[in-house]
Amino acid sequence: MGLGLGISVDWASLVPYYAQVASAFKARVEADGGTVESMSCLKKDLKVLNPIKPPAYTGLLNDYSGAAAAYSLRLLDNTYSGNAIKVRRASDNAEQDIAFSNNELDTATLESFASGTDAFVTTWYDQSGNANNATQATASAQPKIVSSGSTISKNGKPTLDFDSSSSQDFNVSITINTTAYSNFIVEASDDAANTSTQMMYGVSTSVFYTRLRSLDLESRVSSSPIINLDDDFDYTTSQRYLISIINGASQGAHYIDGTIGNKSPNDTSTSGGISASTLNLGSSNGAFYFNGKIQEMVFYFNDESSNRTGIETNINDFYSIY
Repeated sequence: MGLGLGISVDWASLVPYYAQVASAFKARVEADGGTVESMSCLKKDLKVLNPIKPPAYTGLLNDYSGAAAAYSLRLLDNTYSGNAIKVRRASDNAEQDIAFSNNELDTATLESFASGTDAFVTTWYDQSGNANNATQATASAQPKIVSSGSTISKNGKPTLDFDSSSSQDFNVSITINTTAYSNFIVEASDDAANTSTQMMYGVSTSVFYTRLRSLDLESRVSSSPIINLDDDFDYTTSQRYLISIINGASQGAHYIDGTIGNKSPNDTSTSGGISASTLNLGSSNGAFYFNGKIQEMVFYFNDESSNRTGIETNINDFYSIY
């Protein structure tokens, strides 16, 4: 308090702080040989002091609501009270939910549970409020998050590790019925030459997806696409990227680390759209599995062009990508 009183204030319960300060102040004055003439006046005077509270945490979804599905290893919404992930440890196949601590994945609890072994993610919980949780029941298809007791990380932040040789992905039961969409991905490919086709997500290989193919970044909506984007992409192995895809009803664009791609849409038809009930993360309907790290995937089934730079800034401020 700056008065040398040696007390602490519980900001959560706020038992009248002015009463606590008044009592401590009186004790200090009397210990120094003085007197306090009126406790009521002292308490009244102290009521005008306003405690300085830390600012409330606000996440990406607090500022940019309306996501259809949102997966992350950080807290995206300060009203979300669920867990981040559910994991399975390799030693005995036991499973446990892992929550957030200080708005990030609780890696201390995660590593304690892993107990020196590997751990794999069975569920990546949706923070959008739509309960579109991403799940994988098959042990061999679950992405890894702990290796020999240590959390796998990228640039100091926890990450899921997808291994294309193990055909790892998630299944999401979700209602998709849209002619426009936007999504934001924090990822890093482990494919050095990037010569194979890697799906970050998709419904199928011809309908709704975003993928890396050779040195291209491609995304599509419907087999007779509204937008079929195909950008040359100078991809560096294991470099982390923020990829934003904005597909509107008649135009679209890729953004890599906030910079627009180098090609225009090669199909701007306004027919089609996508209607589906299952989405895969880390593959597209069990084909062309992703090989690398993914830390965050946020989907909007609408055109977020007006919010793109704000969303990218929020993500980049946390992950320090570019």
